[in-house]
Amino acid sequence: MNKKYLIKKNKEYRKIYNEGISLANRYAVIFTLKNSLGQKRFGFSVSKKIGKAVERNRVRRRLKEICRKNDEFFLNGYDYILIARKGIEELSYNSIQDSVENLAYRINKKIAREN
Repeated sequence: MNKKYLIKKNKEYRKIYNEGISLANRYAVIFTLKNSLGQKRFGFSVSKKIGKAVERNRVRRRLKEICRKNDEFFLNGYDYILIARKGIEELSYNSIQDSVENLAYRINKKIAREN
């Protein structure tokens, strides 16, 4: 995933958490907020509850790859933060992908209802 599509600053994360909308399922939470850039950006958060650094990085890499490959599920002009929940480290790649696709679909429907 290209660096220009990543959210890096703590200030940006806090703004999305405080002002954005969210949805969750058993393995992940998604936050989103409209941005002024006209392109989609992603942030990823994997807690220390998930496991040691190797497992957390594996989960983060999988989430990044899923977002990169399936960017058509996410709307342009929005920032997305994906937060991994405990238990996601035991899932296969395809299961994580299904979970993220479901969240993206549901959050886009929620955005459409609010506009």
